[in-house]
Amino acid sequence: MAFSNFIPEIWSARLLDHMDKVHVYANLMNRDYEGDIKSYGDTVHINLLGEITINDYSGSDISDPEELDSTQQNLEIDKAKYFNFMVKDIDNAQSNPKLVDAAMVRASYNMNDVIDQYLASLLLAGTATANVLYSDTTVITPTSANAYDYLVDLGVKLSECNVPMYGRWVVVPPWYHGLLLKDDRFVGNGTGYNQAVLQGGLVGEAAGFQIHLSNNVPNTSGTKYKIIAGTAAAGAYAEQLVELEAYRVEKNFSDAVKGLHVYGAKVLHSTGLAVITANKS
Repeated sequence: MAFSNFIPEIWSARLLDHMDKVHVYANLMNRDYEGDIKSYGDTVHINLLGEITINDYSGSDISDPEELDSTQQNLEIDKAKYFNFMVKDIDNAQSNPKLVDAAMVRASYNMNDVIDQYLASLLLAGTATANVLYSDTTVITPTSANAYDYLVDLGVKLSECNVPMYGRWVVVPPWYHGLLLKDDRFVGNGTGYNQAVLQGGLVGEAAGFQIHLSNNVPNTSGTKYKIIAGTAAAGAYAEQLVELEAYRVEKNFSDAVKGLHVYGAKVLHSTGLAVITANKS
C-alpha cells in the first residue's frame, strides 16, 4: 500500500504556496475567480461593468436609477499540466518537512516556469496595437542614462488610456534591472537574488511602476525583449491543483506522486497594457 502517511491536502498546500512565491506574471493579474474552478474544461464567467453616469443634484427629486450595463466574458480553463515523480521511503519523507518541501519546490518551480512563459506571451498578444512602443522595426537599446525614461513612456501611454496610477507594474529582464540600479531615480527593494524570489520578482519602484524581475520576458534569441507594463485589471488568471495522488510504481521498488494542475487566462482590457521592445546593449 503506497504512502500510508500521505496527506494530499498538506502536499497541495505546499505546492501552491511555493508556486505563489515564484509566480511573476500570474501574480500581476486578477485572480479572484480561482474558487470557481472544479476541473479542466471549466468556464468561469466574468462580468465587466459599464460606465455609471454622474448627474448634478439641485435639491429636487433625482432621476430613476439607471440599469447597470454589463458585458460578460468567459475565462476558459483550457490548459492542463501534470507532474509525476518517485520518492523513496515516502513515510520518512512525509515526516521530514525538508524532503517534502524539496520535492514540492522543484515541482512548483518548474510548473510555474511553464505557466509564466505562457502568460507573458498571452499578455503580449493581447496588448492594444496603439500601446506597443518601439516595436520590432523600431527597437531601442536602453542605457543606464535612459532606461528609466523609457519606463516613463510606458506610464504616459497607460495614462492616456485612463489606466489608474494605483497598482501599475512592469516586468523587466535582469539586464534592464541592472541599468535601473545605476540610476538614482530607481528605488530598489533590497539587494540580491533572494529578495526578488521572496517577493515574487518585486525588486523596486520606478516611474510609477512596481518593477518585477523575470527571465521569462518574451524575446527573440536574446534580442527584442518585450517589456510589458499594466495593471491587474488588464487580465484574469485562474489555476487549481485538481488532482494529487500517491501510488506504488509497478515496475520499480518506489512510491510516486502525480498531480494535475489546470489553469486559464484572458486579457480583459487590451488598453490596460503597454509594451516596449528593447535590445540588450
